[in-house]
Amino acid sequence: MRVVEVFKGSKRKEMYLFVDQKEGLKSVPEDLLATFGHPESVMILPLTDSKKLARVTAFDVLESIEKQGYFLQMPPAPEALAEAQISAMVTAEEELTNAQNEQPDH
Repeated sequence: MRVVEVFKGSKRKEMYLFVDQKEGLKSVPEDLLATFGHPESVMILPLTDSKKLARVTAFDVLESIEKQGYFLQMPPAPEALAEAQISAMVTAEEELTNAQNEQPDH
């Protein structure tokens, strides 16, 4: 288990840096920090290989921190965002239809 701190940058939405909390941003290259923008801490979490994360595997995050001192999570591609939004809309519509079908007639 490793305690990881997650930072968001000021220059791109949904771009995050994961680092070992004790080490902080020391291992992050200056040019990456310049591209990232002002880092703002958003979360501290204990991370194990089996921990569920939204868009990446905890194993990949931990391996990257071990090898290079940080993990950079890029924003999702616009196509992926559109697909996720469409999927959420379809699911919501199905749930609404199911709920309407389950209501007793007046």
